Amino acid sequence: MKTVAISLLGTMLDQRGRGRKRWEKWRPTLSLCQHEDLLIDRLELIFQPSFQRLADLVTEDIQRVSPETRVQHHHVEFDDPWDFEQVYSSLLDFAKQYSFDREKENYLIHITTGTHVAQICLFLLTEALYLPGRLIQTSPPSRDKTAPGVYQIIDLDISKYDQIASRYSKEHQEGTVYLKGGIETKNREFNRVIAQLEKISINSDDPILLTGPTGAGKSLLAKRIYHLKQQRARVKGQLVEVNCATLRGENAMSALFGHKKGAFTGAATQRAGLLLEANDGVLFLDEIGELGLDEQAMLLRAIEDKNFMPFGSDTPVSSNFQLIAGTNHDLFKDVREGKFREDLLARINLWTYRLPGLKERMEDFEVNLEYELERFAVKAGSLVSFNKSARNRYLKFAYSPEATWSANFRDLSASITRMATLAPGGRITEAVVKEEIERLNHDWRSSRHDWNPKAITAQYLDSDLHPKLDLFDHIQLAGVAQICKQSSSMAEAGRLLFDQSRTAKKSQNDSHRLRQLLTKYDLKFSDFE
Repeated sequence: MKTVAISLLGTMLDQRGRGRKRWEKWRPTLSLCQHEDLLIDRLELIFQPSFQRLADLVTEDIQRVSPETRVQHHHVEFDDPWDFEQVYSSLLDFAKQYSFDREKENYLIHITTGTHVAQICLFLLTEALYLPGRLIQTSPPSRDKTAPGVYQIIDLDISKYDQIASRYSKEHQEGTVYLKGGIETKNREFNRVIAQLEKISINSDDPILLTGPTGAGKSLLAKRIYHLKQQRARVKGQLVEVNCATLRGENAMSALFGHKKGAFTGAATQRAGLLLEANDGVLFLDEIGELGLDEQAMLLRAIEDKNFMPFGSDTPVSSNFQLIAGTNHDLFKDVREGKFREDLLARINLWTYRLPGLKERMEDFEVNLEYELERFAVKAGSLVSFNKSARNRYLKFAYSPEATWSANFRDLSASITRMATLAPGGRITEAVVKEEIERLNHDWRSSRHDWNPKAITAQYLDSDLHPKLDLFDHIQLAGVAQICKQSSSMAEAGRLLFDQSRTAKKSQNDSHRLRQLLTKYDLKFSDFE
């Protein structure tokens, strides 16, 4: 492993004149390369362009005392070295643009030179993993001014800094905003999920399981998790995506794990496979519940041992990837029905989060509407907006019971795209909204299956009670049954069923309210499992 030091040029401490006398005084950047027990293979020297002559002199002196050290220059711009925002922004830009290779290089961040503001900024960037290394502090010798002095390496242990963690909340906040696509969402459950995913993205390489209905945004969130990990130098490989519903038979095994030439009819060449392509990166398997049992078994081994056997090969290959899986299935139900391996579910169920659909996040509807308009503007190169009456009509429809949003955010995105494209002069009018509402209603009616609430309730009710209930009771109970079946607990089902009235109550005992409702029909939550 090579050792790479990143250091600011000391415009005062490294400035000891150009003559021989400069060798009689301790200079921190030079001393960094003078220790017999610390070989610096490369020094990344950061300074403002106006100090180029000093940087050249320091570089020349380093070559004399440590010929093995290669010095590279990096210019940064800030008018005031005591302005925290300027200094932090400049150093953050350097960190984001620098190509770190943590498998081959160890990094030391020198915090002796520069203003105190710069030293604090280097600490913060190292603590936040923008600079993925350890801190190094150098000090002058006590008597002999020509000696290299001493150094101390500081390995940050985040667990020791609980009391000052609030100082760094900005990084966490920026991460969560990024995962939400810059949208200021209000849904409490969604915000809780995103806040936890930001921490997990930075601190964990274990599998993540994203569940929720089709169109809830699982694929988009997986991409943002990957890019956030990439920003914080947590991955160096690529993001590899595949929808498991498209994989069948030999094609599934070959696509995921690769194959040897001649492994089956048509295998004219060798294939690496998606798992190998995701080495040192992230593998996103959408609709993982569609994988066959054989592929599930091989995937489990690949997750646990980082090894797998390509189809038709007797030699294992390795791939160090992080798995993000997505599904709209109830995988626990699939396990009970023998469709999904229990051991694989146990392995990928460490970090599991359900993304709510659009109907469950209607408090976020307007901000997502604006987000879709901005996306269209970027793509089309022109601004589009609603006139006031058109916007009010569209929102009234969006919040009404007839708006099912069955494809969730995909429905909203398609709807905004259509209206913005048809908007005369960049203004969405009532006429455009009226036509769009008619289209949405037609599409939702066409895709809606015949719904027989009495047939649904017959599965749960006592045969004597069933014929005595009003149609209203059957409709209500059928809806309750649907929510209970898709919920993992009574509390979750209660939150969904009483999503509005619960906000007006001081005590939100959703489980108790649901239990009372079910007792009316002599039912329990477990009856819907």
